[in-house]
Amino acid sequence: MVADYKSEALPFFDRAHLMQYTGEDEALQRELVSLMLDQARRCTGMMAAAREPSEWRTAAHTLKGAARGVGAFALGELCDQAEELPQMAWAGAAVQITQCVEETRQAFGALAD
Repeated sequence: MVADYKSEALPFFDRAHLMQYTGEDEALQRELVSLMLDQARRCTGMMAAAREPSEWRTAAHTLKGAARGVGAFALGELCDQAEELPQMAWAGAAVQITQCVEETRQAFGALAD
C-alpha cells in the first residue's frame, strides 16, 4: 500500500509552480489543468484495467508526470509510490489515487471549471 497522501507535506496544488511556467496567463493555466484532468481520467481507467505490471507502471508513471507538471504534487508523489506496487496492492492504490485526483480537482478551484 502507498503512504497516506493526506498526511504528506506536499500540496494538492501549488499554483506558484504552475505560474512559473504560465505567468499570469489564466487561459493557459486552465488548459493545462484540463489536460491533466483528462490524463487522470485515462490513467485511472488504465489502472482499473491493468493486468500486467507494465500496464500498471505505465499508467502510474504517466499520471505522475502530468500531475507534477501542473503542480499537483501530492498526486504525483502518490503515483510515484504506486508505480512499483505488487499486483495485490493495485486495487487499494487505485482507490487512493482516484480520491486524490478528486481532491486535486477541488484544489484547482476555478481553473478546473
